[in-house]
Amino acid sequence: MTATAPSTHTQTARSSRLGLRATPEQEVVMRRAAEVSHKSLTDFILDSACQAAEQTLLDQRLFMVSGSQYQALMDLLERPVQANAGLRDLFSRKAPWDKDK
Repeated sequence: MTATAPSTHTQTARSSRLGLRATPEQEVVMRRAAEVSHKSLTDFILDSACQAAEQTLLDQRLFMVSGSQYQALMDLLERPVQANAGLRDLFSRKAPWDKDK
């Protein structure tokens, strides 16, 4: 479900140019990590940056909504609990990672 930057194994045209400045020490570390990962420096940086960007976006916990949207959510949360056969069935099954036990 993630959409990371293409690695050296895929042939996707790159049309955007990004520039960055790094200290010599940062460059050495990134080049060594790229080498160890069997990636070009560009692919290593793009993959790493995209992973970090995705994680940042997934970690967002502040959602801006209108007053009416907020009230609609509060109304839903305050409704009495209703029986849900699908959830009851789901939670009655053993978790896939527990099947070996």
